[in-house]
Amino acid sequence: MVYFVGAGPGSLDYLTLRGHALLQQADVVFYDALVAPELLTVCPATCECLSVGKRSQGPSIAQAQINQYLVDRCRRGQRVVRLKGGDAGIFGRLRDELVALNQAGCAYEVIPGVSAALAAPLLAGLCLTDKHQSRVLAICTAHDLETLDWPTLARLDTLILLMATQNLGAILRRLRTLGRPDHEAIALIRWAGHPQQQAWFGTLATIQDQLAGWDLAPAVMVIGAAAEPPFAVRLENVPPSPSPDSMAVSISHPLRGQTILVTRAASQASAFTQQLQRAGATVLEMPTLEIGPPQDWQAMDQALQHLDTFDWLILTSHNGVHFFFQRLQELGLDSRALGTLKIAVVGEKTAQTLSHHGLRPDFVPPAFIADALIAHFPVPVAGLSILFPRVETGGRPVLGEAFRAAGAQVMEVAAYESRCPTQVDSAILRALEQQQIHLVTFTSSKTVRHFCQLLGGGDRTQELLNQVKIASIGPQTSQTCQTLLGRVDIEAQEHSLEGLFAALCQG
Repeated sequence: MVYFVGAGPGSLDYLTLRGHALLQQADVVFYDALVAPELLTVCPATCECLSVGKRSQGPSIAQAQINQYLVDRCRRGQRVVRLKGGDAGIFGRLRDELVALNQAGCAYEVIPGVSAALAAPLLAGLCLTDKHQSRVLAICTAHDLETLDWPTLARLDTLILLMATQNLGAILRRLRTLGRPDHEAIALIRWAGHPQQQAWFGTLATIQDQLAGWDLAPAVMVIGAAAEPPFAVRLENVPPSPSPDSMAVSISHPLRGQTILVTRAASQASAFTQQLQRAGATVLEMPTLEIGPPQDWQAMDQALQHLDTFDWLILTSHNGVHFFFQRLQELGLDSRALGTLKIAVVGEKTAQTLSHHGLRPDFVPPAFIADALIAHFPVPVAGLSILFPRVETGGRPVLGEAFRAAGAQVMEVAAYESRCPTQVDSAILRALEQQQIHLVTFTSSKTVRHFCQLLGGGDRTQELLNQVKIASIGPQTSQTCQTLLGRVDIEAQEHSLEGLFAALCQG
């Protein structure tokens, strides 16, 4: 089966629920160049995601080849998603692909999407229709001007033009020649629905000068009374050029215009990434950790079989909780095996993960760092028997040492391992080399060490970060940044992802 899914104008927020469900079940996705990368994160890990281009002046696969791909994969019995920008039926070559599938006897379904032609104006604060000024509108592709009936278009209230930026000058001349006044309103919305959305408002006489020197594609152009910006969201004014008459309006986001590199584990980055994107950032992910089980479960299994011998269980991370209870279940046990064992956790996220197993911690230290655990422990430590599931290698020994020094018996067992990936994505490396990244985030000392390892370490890493701000989740991570990178520019006051996000927004 082939499913044609309209991806909407930008972020995952504008994808339909039906489209979202199909992406979650896809075996292969053929996607257009303008589809937001975050939509592909919905797909299963086993799904093939293949770009077919379809952008002006960019590499694209021939339409006949795309048609054949769809037919071939459908015949293999795969669940195929053809992901098209906006709405699949609006200037998306949908008919060509449907004809090919019909001729091959392949089944398909078309799922409507939100067209950028309609969404972009509204996201820029424009109402396309009005009973007094805009009762008729036309949506056109301006890629080939000779195919359009300009005398007819010039008489309509509102024009919406796609793929028009390269022919902006010719469009303005035609409309003015056919009687549209110089003072008529025009709006251009670039990257609608994306964090970097920006809109310009002007007139037929002024807009070309306002936009001089800008790479405007992809953009939607609105001409007519509907392009007047009285309802535009003017929360931020960003001049698009040195001209004092120019004006840009964009949705207000505290991280708008920032490209942020996130270095968390691949399986844990998406929620933080989405939070940054909602704040306006463009986010690149460079996983510096691969999380998996330890090399040997022997110590953990022995501890789980004798849980009644411990007084306290200490959990300091989401991973510690996850792998502890996963192993408990694999041994045929559940949370009832904990009996009267009390649980201490570090950090609200760890407590939330614990709650997924129907349990609440008996103690959470006021500061979200392991060092605060013993300093604020609610009972005398001397004589306690403590179980501490932790990362297999690379963790800080200070917690176990501190409890032992205070008279406790501590059994540290490997619950999981966080390894360094074998290589860095070439696109990330290129973005660093071309100074396209403004800020990099680190959420543990190990992410810093692995980051340096992946980039070659020493002077090479510091050279790549010369113009990049370094943000740390807390003091221990900051100390590692100082040692290996020479500086820290931003440190979270609350040592959690929420605290790191707040620190980034405050700059």
